[in-house]
Amino acid sequence: MITGGTRGIGAAVARVLAGEPGRALVLGYRAEHERARAIAAELDRAGSPARAVACDVADPAGVRALFAAADELGELTGLVNGAAVLERQGGFEEISPERWARVLGVNVIGLAGCCREAMERMREGGVIVNLSSRAAVLGSPGEYVDYAASKAAVDTITRGLGLEAAARGIRVVGVRPGIIDTEMHASGGDPDRARRVGPTLPLGRAGTPEDVAAAVKWLLSPAASYVTATTIDVSGGR
Repeated sequence: MITGGTRGIGAAVARVLAGEPGRALVLGYRAEHERARAIAAELDRAGSPARAVACDVADPAGVRALFAAADELGELTGLVNGAAVLERQGGFEEISPERWARVLGVNVIGLAGCCREAMERMREGGVIVNLSSRAAVLGSPGEYVDYAASKAAVDTITRGLGLEAAARGIRVVGVRPGIIDTEMHASGGDPDRARRVGPTLPLGRAGTPEDVAAAVKWLLSPAASYVTATTIDVSGGR
């Protein structure tokens, strides 16, 4: 299952996983029904049965329905928590209580709810990958401290749940992307951010969704079987 699976990094993860023998994919998404249907059809053609399910992860009932849909396709072996919201750039004093509630509701409480549902289903060998952000470390001053704080909470969930789940043979890991060229920057009011900031990074470019998807695929695989309760940076050195 991939939440936020029909756009940006989530869609790239779905595409890189498609076609592996025996793997079905469930894509959670909040809106853009036509895009969701098109991506599900694309994954079907690539050899992976795919289902796109509309779900706002901030709604516990919606999360339960999402996982119930996944149950129809077989045993849950992997969860990629990619659903997140980012609001417009601004200073800390501009962040209203309502905005804090929206951001934390999706990025933290929604993610935790998905982790809980997954843990109820997973057996030994299951993997949860949480998508964090370098903002969790950098703080995003003057831009979106609320988003940064939510991703710092994701890092803590990854660590704490990873240590709890290890005794059951379930791995919980995270990926902390840096400046990635996706539509999400438009949500923050700066659609050209990746192109503007990318050349200033140590590797001289912004990342692509595929850069992050490659790391997620590795973490889901047996090749990463000794990696848990930690978050890795995919940030071009930022």
